Amino acid sequence: MENKNIAVLLPCYNESLTIKKVIEDFKRVLPSSKIYVYDNNSTDGSGDIAREAGALVRKITQQGKGHVVRRMFQEIDSDIYVMVDSDDTYPAEEVEKLIAPVASGEADMAIGDRLSSTYMTENKRPGHNFGNVLVCSLIKLLWRYPIRDVMTGYRVFSRRFVKTCPVLSNGFEIETEMTLHTLDKRMSLVEIPVQYRDRPKGSFSKLSTISDGFRVLKTIFNMFRFYRPLAFFGIISSLLAIAAIVIAWPVFAEYIDTGLVPRFPTLIFACFLMTGSLISFGIALILDAVKKQSDQSFELALATIA
Repeated sequence: MENKNIAVLLPCYNESLTIKKVIEDFKRVLPSSKIYVYDNNSTDGSGDIAREAGALVRKITQQGKGHVVRRMFQEIDSDIYVMVDSDDTYPAEEVEKLIAPVASGEADMAIGDRLSSTYMTENKRPGHNFGNVLVCSLIKLLWRYPIRDVMTGYRVFSRRFVKTCPVLSNGFEIETEMTLHTLDKRMSLVEIPVQYRDRPKGSFSKLSTISDGFRVLKTIFNMFRFYRPLAFFGIISSLLAIAAIVIAWPVFAEYIDTGLVPRFPTLIFACFLMTGSLISFGIALILDAVKKQSDQSFELALATIA
């Protein structure tokens, strides 16, 4: 970590009970780092507390963690970026083992994996536990990558990741988007188990299990459609083709036996399904070619990041 500039990024929304301790912990563990607190419309004085604790505080009026991360990535220049939630659930003492693979060039993103350590016992909201497992299972199925903790708020990034990651999400689905961007762009990712502790008494999670859970699932659906169009539209094309064959087969069998086609509506419907299948397959090929060109442009842009 010598000669490396380190920025600690703390998204913050009403964390007055914990923000001072988080800042002090990271100042102790990373004394040469710059600590940035992005206050997202806090009403409990979190920004003032952070400023008094020695952090560089900036205010973001657009509500949502995605908006905060977008501004962080745009405004802050550093060699290594540590992003951690401001709720004091992630020990600062774990940060050095997350920084190490990024500092050495081994990884563009190091993820603090809570699920392999204490999360399931410390976290008191079973819906969050189930949601984490569901999201990780979907990513493993669709991207064939055995991710263990996609929703963690403890991450370390390289400069080239931060300056080439297009943040499109507005809320808590940002963690999923960043992870899928890493997998799609073939950037290196490592997961390192870290300890997790539940929020202190009086501190409350801003994450809604139901509404934010659906937003995360929607993000996975959209990212699969954008990043893997050949697979996405290929599946649709295959399903339509299978349905067309199943529906049309009795009609053709009857035609072979009798030379008659008495069920024209069924045949016409099957033809519509097969036409839809061919159109979906054509869309898959076109979008896959566009995706390949986009990947080429990304690789060229990546080479320009110092």
